[in-house]
Amino acid sequence: MSNQTDNVQRCRWPGIDELYIKYHDEEWGKEIHDDHTFFEFLILESAQAGLSWITILRRREAYRNAFANFDVQKVAAFTDEDADRLMQDEGIIRNRLKIKTSITNAQLFINIQKEFGSFDKYLYSFMPGGKAIMNHSNATPATSPESDAIAKDMKKRGFKFFGTTICYAFMQATGMVNDHIPTCSFK
Repeated sequence: MSNQTDNVQRCRWPGIDELYIKYHDEEWGKEIHDDHTFFEFLILESAQAGLSWITILRRREAYRNAFANFDVQKVAAFTDEDADRLMQDEGIIRNRLKIKTSITNAQLFINIQKEFGSFDKYLYSFMPGGKAIMNHSNATPATSPESDAIAKDMKKRGFKFFGTTICYAFMQATGMVNDHIPTCSFK
């Protein structure tokens, strides 16, 4: 179950892809509490719906450029003309619904920041004891009771492309849950 190189063990899923390995080693499962990074992963994970994560990871810089360096205020102010411009951007997934959803989700993200003080506080209000979950097992689930609850609440608030499976991947990406296997050097 591990990917071993030079006495370094890691989870199996990054395989030998250098970008995946870098993402695994430096970001995946590392707890963050920064709303800017949460918004970045909200955009990226929503874009990933129905696609592989590596597809989006390879386009991350293009998304950064297309979505104003993931500045939630700027994205929330995007217009239909901006959506049209993004539909011409070959660096991102040119799906009008996903693009429009990213703009709407930015507006909803700001609403949550206003209501809770930060998106971080909102997210961690769903976590047991307000803390990240450290699984460190050989079984990686696709969802959890927490991802179910967050996705359900976000759907009720109007978010789209953020069901429980995408939410769980978001939680892994931002370290809300740490699913590194027990023998992984990067857990």
